[in-house]
Amino acid sequence: MATLKTLLTFILAGAFLGLASASWLGPQFLTWYNTAPLGAQTVCDLPKVIEGVTADLLRYQLYGTLTGAGVFLILGILFVVARSKKQKQAQQQPPASPPQPRPTA
Repeated sequence: MATLKTLLTFILAGAFLGLASASWLGPQFLTWYNTAPLGAQTVCDLPKVIEGVTADLLRYQLYGTLTGAGVFLILGILFVVARSKKQKQAQQQPPASPPQPRPTA
């Protein structure tokens, strides 16, 4: 179980680092990749459009992250409260008495 927990921790840390690095490097890469070569004509200022779109994307990623964290915080609190109530109820119930030996006649 400890191995699985450790692997899951590494997987989640890698996922978050990947998201952070993609969010940081993505706008620069998209701008570079979609910039027209020197002397080429474009209909619009594509690097400016991409910067705007990626800024919107990053903003919505932040909104989603905060919303998810808030929802799961509430669910986690409800889970902990329900588990503690179950434990209190189990402690309050008297233990079952051991079976009494039958009298021999």
